[in-house]
Amino acid sequence: MAEPLVIVGKGMAATRLVEELSARGLGRHAIAVVGEEKRRAYNRVLLSSVLAGEMAADDVELKPAAWWRDRGVTTLYGQAVTAIDRAARTIRLADGRALPYGKLVLAAGSRPIRLPIPGADLPGVVTFRDHADVVAMEDAARTGARAVVVGGGLLGIEAAYGLARRGAKVTLVHIMDRLMERQLDAAAGALLADAIRSKGIDVVLEASSAAITGETKATGLALADGRVLPADLVVLAAGIRPNADLARAAGLACNRGIVVDDGLATDDPAIFAIGECAEHRGTVYGLVEPAYTQARVLAARLCGDTGAAYAGSLLATNLKVSGVNVFSAGDFLGGEGTETLVLRDAAGAYRKLVLKDGALVGAVLFGDTRDALWFQSLIAGGESVEAIRDTLIFGQAAADLPRAA
Repeated sequence: MAEPLVIVGKGMAATRLVEELSARGLGRHAIAVVGEEKRRAYNRVLLSSVLAGEMAADDVELKPAAWWRDRGVTTLYGQAVTAIDRAARTIRLADGRALPYGKLVLAAGSRPIRLPIPGADLPGVVTFRDHADVVAMEDAARTGARAVVVGGGLLGIEAAYGLARRGAKVTLVHIMDRLMERQLDAAAGALLADAIRSKGIDVVLEASSAAITGETKATGLALADGRVLPADLVVLAAGIRPNADLARAAGLACNRGIVVDDGLATDDPAIFAIGECAEHRGTVYGLVEPAYTQARVLAARLCGDTGAAYAGSLLATNLKVSGVNVFSAGDFLGGEGTETLVLRDAAGAYRKLVLKDGALVGAVLFGDTRDALWFQSLIAGGESVEAIRDTLIFGQAAADLPRAA
């Protein structure tokens, strides 16, 4: 008899897990996928393209209804999970039903952080995390509308870009001295800010948000230095927090996220966690690729491969931000015992490589990212690059040229 396998969360990590299980044969599990959103699973990364009007909402759907049906997967959409009963091995749904499990996978992702400032709950204040948020921004971003986006990370930048494409007059506010400070160094951050300003978006750095003004709806963002930025719409994109409350209430070990071992198991051997809600070796990954790797390892485990193990992922970002290609990986800032190689050209491209003990340990690319995967593989491999040191900054094609005797 097939063991009931319940997956809480229906996003990209959950979908990839079902894909991986399907590739190994689904006979041993009776799978149910439970998700709070009513829509079928979609590619959250592409929501910015939907907001910008570059893609339709239906185009970002991961799998059609027939795909789930053909694999015998029960899908429960629009259903929040309110509790886990570990003793009875059931989960409780918001409508009161109890769903039994033999194995339980938590793939609940993250939720947006709402800044604890006055006015954050006013109408006209939204986050940027799911399809409903995109709809709210589309409705608000009429031509000439004033929008303030709080947060200079990827989500904030993409929200600002999408709103500007929709015709809004946008100001992007960030508390740090550069945009995407977790992925870019100061030079690349400055180049990105210039590129965003060139699209008609105001960028305000080193600005702390104090309150959202307005009585019946948002009318602006008040900064700690006394300035007030007028706004018809305020978008809070100041970060995400792992959805670990359900696991925490069930008594599972949690820090920032749900603590898992190399087999993606929690401290309850019947319960696993993957994706943005999981914390592995002290790290919570807010990226898609680590979630996909975790899904592959967990599928192997669930199908009997006890040797399958997740050893962590190299932190790397390779994407297009507001039409500009950026990439970073590893220790891109450098520190004691490291040295840097830098290349800037007249076209605005920027490359910075960080070396330590003869090996490449970090990289930042802005504009031209054609060699991103090659640099990433060198960082992951950890081998000496001394033999190609003089051409390394120019990329793989230069490194592969025949060398003079």
